[in-house]
Amino acid sequence: MVKTVMSCSPLDIGHTKSTPLARISFQKAVKRLIFMTSIVFSLGLLSSPPAAANPKYASIIVEESSGRVLYSRSADKQLFPASLTKIMTLYLLFEALQNRRITLGTRMKVSKVAASRSPSKLYLKPGQTITVENAILALVTKSANDVATVVSEHLGGNERNFAKKMTRKAKAIGMKRTIFKNASGLPNQAQLSTARDMASLGIAIRRDFPQYFKYFNSTSFNWKGRKFRNHNKLLTQFKGTDGIKTGYINASGFNLVATTERNGVRLVGVVFGGKTGKSRDKHMISLLNRQFERIKPVQVKSTPLPATPLSRPDNFLAANLRPEFQKPPVTNDLQIASRPLVQAQTTSPAPLNTLSRQVSVPPPLWSIQVGSFTRRVSAHKAAIKARQTARDTLNLTPAELSVVTRGGLPLWRVRFRNLDENRARAACAALLSAGSTCIALPVSVTDAG
Repeated sequence: MVKTVMSCSPLDIGHTKSTPLARISFQKAVKRLIFMTSIVFSLGLLSSPPAAANPKYASIIVEESSGRVLYSRSADKQLFPASLTKIMTLYLLFEALQNRRITLGTRMKVSKVAASRSPSKLYLKPGQTITVENAILALVTKSANDVATVVSEHLGGNERNFAKKMTRKAKAIGMKRTIFKNASGLPNQAQLSTARDMASLGIAIRRDFPQYFKYFNSTSFNWKGRKFRNHNKLLTQFKGTDGIKTGYINASGFNLVATTERNGVRLVGVVFGGKTGKSRDKHMISLLNRQFERIKPVQVKSTPLPATPLSRPDNFLAANLRPEFQKPPVTNDLQIASRPLVQAQTTSPAPLNTLSRQVSVPPPLWSIQVGSFTRRVSAHKAAIKARQTARDTLNLTPAELSVVTRGGLPLWRVRFRNLDENRARAACAALLSAGSTCIALPVSVTDAG
């Protein structure tokens, strides 16, 4: 009898004549397996990821400045983006604003097709018009599908052509597995994206249009006497969040792209497939909190700006800069150049210093800085854009691209050098008025090369 039991494999148990000893041994084995499994789960050694129970689920957390992926689950799985699609619609709208094809006050006409779109919507009427700025706010807060179609028809002629432009732009900014078929995110079996691609889009839209990204921080929007609150609850529930967009259709579940900054570190998070809006938000907060605990704050070494103001007050320059330019890592040349120049008195044998004792010292040269970027191609684009925007002062001035380090991260810095003070200030004024970033810096003669 014992031999019979010992010779049985687990697969044979159901087909073997049982004995009391066999039943006891089998029951003990099952109880032991249940006991060990309960211990493992209670210790957190095993955890069923959301993706295992939910085929719509995907997530990713990316550090914006470096592009480093800190966490991901099914990040390359193609899923339905729902209203996250409107982030690309807004990207192309911001691009048209930047290229001056439209202005914030441009009025866009509502067609019958646009007015017929299903909710969420503003219930626009055919023949009615809406300004570009109101359209931006309606897309960001109300996620209005009729407004998305209005934008697509104004910029692309019709929504189908606009969707093709959306897909081409997606490929251009590195969204390899994304296909757009409409401007709103309304159900379409062929409209697909991934968590990784949406993170790339979230990074790109803030990087390329910092002057318009502020709209994603709007908590409400007033239209025709009604107040619509932003669907992105993290703006008020999670400290440091300043964008960007939610989405939902039945086939996708509840989606969210969020960007949050704390202690100089900015994280971009994406969640697809939430069961409810609240559970999605709670899950996103949990993911972001965990990564903020793991990552070290950015340590930026900088020399304090001189106490004495520059010869001409331009406080409006610093007020419009992105955070990374609020305290630029400058050398003591800035402090030297900001003081009235006197005849050089130095024991250095350098020819320039020797010459400066013999002739009058020329006015200090200036440079302007228009940004620091994680990718060289982005730096090139910024240089071209700056030259086009301030063509009167920068048209013949070459841009200098150099690699600097911020918190251990390499960045491509864009500067235009060898300007006099008036040209530098005029260039920055033109760039800032166009919504770009700029800072004017006086430099020493020896640093002007």
